[in-house]
Amino acid sequence: MKNLRLLVLVAVLSALVTLFVVERVVRAPSGAERIVTEFFRLYHGRGIQRQTSWNGVQIQQTPTDMWMVQEIIAELEPDFLIETGTLRGGSALYYATVLQGLESAAKIITVDIQDQIDRALEFPVFRSRVIPIVGDSVGPDTIQRIADLVQDKPALVLLDSDHRKDHVLRELRLYSRFVPVGGYMIVFDTDLNGHPVTPEFGPGPMEAVEEFLKTDDRFVSDSSREKFLLTMCAKGYLKRIK
Repeated sequence: MKNLRLLVLVAVLSALVTLFVVERVVRAPSGAERIVTEFFRLYHGRGIQRQTSWNGVQIQQTPTDMWMVQEIIAELEPDFLIETGTLRGGSALYYATVLQGLESAAKIITVDIQDQIDRALEFPVFRSRVIPIVGDSVGPDTIQRIADLVQDKPALVLLDSDHRKDHVLRELRLYSRFVPVGGYMIVFDTDLNGHPVTPEFGPGPMEAVEEFLKTDDRFVSDSSREKFLLTMCAKGYLKRIK
């Protein structure tokens, strides 16, 4: 009888210990995610991304995303980078510097409705590697000009222009043609509309990504590209798998 009671007691204690361990394991990631989310809100709230530059030219990106992009460039060795949303040209200048360091002959096509790249044009590496296009990123003339330049060569696509859902979704559908199997389209600013910042923004890049993935099974969101935790491209590293 004593042995039976002892066995029951051991079983109960074992169950309690197991429940405790399981609870800690299950709860730990959510606690970690909260830390990451709160840090991102602090980072964004202080406008640090707007105070970031490359060689003195405004870039408006997180260093972690820029580092990830250079990893992808080094891995895939694309012939073209296609960027929508040039702004001051800081990100295009950064990509040009990365390509120069890799001794790659790749070119960068960057599209914006405004010409604001005077400072970036002061750099020889920008002038030699970057092809600026002033125009609507989803306009037929723009898409045709890019197609004429890229032809059938592999490209890495970076979408960072108008962040409204409908515009981003159109970009995703139009620019997917330039991405080879194994390549990427990277959608920036998926953090908007409460993911986790600027809840008042309205449907934006995140919603565009979610709808695109429902209708185009050639692409998946590659979460491994978010390994640095701080990212403005959550769910936005879209890898073409077929």
